[in-house]
Amino acid sequence: MTPDSPKRGMADTNILILRNRIPPAALPDEIAISAITLAELSAGPHEVRPDSEQDRYDETAERARRLDILQRAEHEFDPIPFDAEAARAYGRVVAAVVAVGRKPRRRATDLMIAATAIAAGLPLYTTNPDDFSGLDRLLSVVPVARPAAGQR
Repeated sequence: MTPDSPKRGMADTNILILRNRIPPAALPDEIAISAITLAELSAGPHEVRPDSEQDRYDETAERARRLDILQRAEHEFDPIPFDAEAARAYGRVVAAVVAVGRKPRRRATDLMIAATAIAAGLPLYTTNPDDFSGLDRLLSVVPVARPAAGQR
């Protein structure tokens, strides 16, 4: 972290998924998450599907990896709820996305996480900053470099 970096920020779901491979200096001192992130992490293990019979082992390992991330997040964080203030912010987020010619339904959960960050007054850390294009006036998005595959 640089001396003027935020001490607290909201992590997008991809940050939690990749967190063990992201240098701590790239993240805020205190990480907050949205209840929407917890919902995405809860759905993750149920979305694993094998492509072929030989992928069954990989399917089991991937489901276990996703469950581990979910359990760690549940233990470590008290998620910020998507409340009435976040719902109002979501309306502004959708308006901003539509204004730049994008379709909000495609990224509804990402935009709900952004709305939660706006309501909480927190910058949003993500490895997918393009998911939040058009929100510059509403939200501070902090791009985080995606670690290379296999990087530890």
